[in-house]
Amino acid sequence: MQLSLSTRVAEAPKRKDVALMRLPELAGLASDAGYRALCMRASQLGVQSGDAELKAASKLLDSLKLKVSMVTGNIDVPANNERAGMALREIERHCNVAEALGASLIRIGMKAHTDIPWARWACDLAAERGIRLAHQCHTCTLFETVEMTLQVVKEVGRPNFGIIYEPSNLMTCGQDYGIETIGALAPLMFNVYLQNMWNHPDGMSTIETWINGPVKFDLVPFGDPRGVDFRLVFDGLSEAGYAGYVTVHHNVADGLDIRTGVRQFADYLRSVGQFDP
Repeated sequence: MQLSLSTRVAEAPKRKDVALMRLPELAGLASDAGYRALCMRASQLGVQSGDAELKAASKLLDSLKLKVSMVTGNIDVPANNERAGMALREIERHCNVAEALGASLIRIGMKAHTDIPWARWACDLAAERGIRLAHQCHTCTLFETVEMTLQVVKEVGRPNFGIIYEPSNLMTCGQDYGIETIGALAPLMFNVYLQNMWNHPDGMSTIETWINGPVKFDLVPFGDPRGVDFRLVFDGLSEAGYAGYVTVHHNVADGLDIRTGVRQFADYLRSVGQFDP
């Protein structure tokens, strides 16, 4: 497995469009902490970026020996708003960003079954450019439950369409996220996102779900036993033979110094998982 850092770690709390740290500094921190890649979001670079900006960023990342594990090219997909499915309809713009950054994976959003034909169309266009599309296990989407996830991937029916396994969202939706689920999802797994949410009635934040209604939670450090069982996750990934990127997707800026968090999360994950040097 390879360790990847989402640029979400430097986004302002509860914002998808505001970065608290510029890319050169964030990329330098990632490189120094031993990450192999950045997972790029539109708060840093996306469909709004010009060719010169993308070229400069690619040169910067090359100099630091960092890959781009995945591109989330607009704000709507991570915001999971009513426009989340538009990325499928504008997939060529997202492919342009991915190609400029040397990435072969794009995160997309799907909130309605009417997005399924668009997913097939977008996959076919992306396949011509050697690019895959993936949807995160996420609340208030077609990928809230394991059963629905398997069904939707089957209905899209394209080999370059898969999922981003994310245990916190599965847990929030009352789903098993352990070894059995990882085994079922592993053939579809293009990326792994890790954040740690402690769901409890007095949580400071609220996330909406279709299956469980509003759920209160707090973001807690990796390894906090009140949240995700990371050792169980890595046992499942190991048993399934997963060898791709594992991405820190935690909003470090929400209650933790970014510089400290970037290193702490890497150190913790290396203590529970086996990563390429």
